[in-house]
Amino acid sequence: MNKHLKNPSLIFLSIFSVALISWGFKGHRAVATIAQKHLTSNTAYVVSVYLRGEGMADVATWADENKNSATAPWHFLNLPLGLTREQFVKAVSESDNNVYSAILKTEAALKDKSLTADQKNEALKYLIHLVGDAHQPMHVSRKEDKGGNTIQVRFDDKGTNLHSLWDSRLIDHEGLSGADIVKTYDTATAAEIRQWQSDSPMEWIWESYQISSELYAQVKPGQNIDEAYYQKYIPVIRKRINQAGIRLAGELNKLFNNEQVKATSAVLTPSSPVNTPSVIPAKLEDVKNYIGKTVSVRGKVYGSKDIGSMVLVNIGAAYPNQLLTIALKGKAKESGNQLDDKTIIAEGEVVEYKGKPEMIITDPSKIKF
Repeated sequence: MNKHLKNPSLIFLSIFSVALISWGFKGHRAVATIAQKHLTSNTAYVVSVYLRGEGMADVATWADENKNSATAPWHFLNLPLGLTREQFVKAVSESDNNVYSAILKTEAALKDKSLTADQKNEALKYLIHLVGDAHQPMHVSRKEDKGGNTIQVRFDDKGTNLHSLWDSRLIDHEGLSGADIVKTYDTATAAEIRQWQSDSPMEWIWESYQISSELYAQVKPGQNIDEAYYQKYIPVIRKRINQAGIRLAGELNKLFNNEQVKATSAVLTPSSPVNTPSVIPAKLEDVKNYIGKTVSVRGKVYGSKDIGSMVLVNIGAAYPNQLLTIALKGKAKESGNQLDDKTIIAEGEVVEYKGKPEMIITDPSKIKF
């Protein structure tokens, strides 16, 4: 149950359930794909286990597709305009059942060692989605217009509303493919990554609140949204999606970088079967095109390095020009010192780490000479 604030003018946290879909399909997949690129090797492995082999982008809209009356309020936060930072923090801290509290709850769930595989899977899918929601400005906005849903405008000679404009219409106007969106948006510097990942979820939603406050002031019902508006705000959308992806990666790295899981016993249970994908034969030079797929690939080893928790094996060329990195963990790690200069066949799921393909192998039978 939501708590009331002492100041009557700030009694706003009775959430109004409406059908909000933040960022749309393209935006949410971009957030997840950017995040995937910035995961550590161990985090990427843990995420893959908890998602049972599905890619982060593949589950990015699951929370919208499986929304119900209990979880619908998790996607947004209603506030009046004009709050100071202090009032904002106080109000949000005393609230519940919204995007901010849902992010905290899902992160707590992912830390809980007692949860089942099904619960971990669901919590992770929610977190992937809700971090994106928190960065969509119109999801931290006013109750009375349902986050801009009732503010009708026109864009590209079609009727829409302020919320949909920011969900997808401005993104669609770019005309970019999903891959090109990621390439265009994912441009953060090392300094920006450090700063964004040090910010708390409270900071994320404060930023969205500041932007939505500006957006309300910039638009009137029935307004024709012109090219100047698009040119002004598409950089804002690019930054918010990029920030969401970078911050999602940061949160997942904090949660999972040191976590040890096994795909067979520690996570999967009889009640949560995994659908093992068929193995795809892949050429080494094409392996970068198989992110999220289980492949069999042949290549020469050009060196390896034991970093303690795993042995990193460079395939196709020496570091940093390798075509594929294989991270040997668990029992498979023992074979790491036998592979230099040999041609091997490796089988496993391809993940992306810092823009390059990687395969994490724990079963020594998945490496053949």
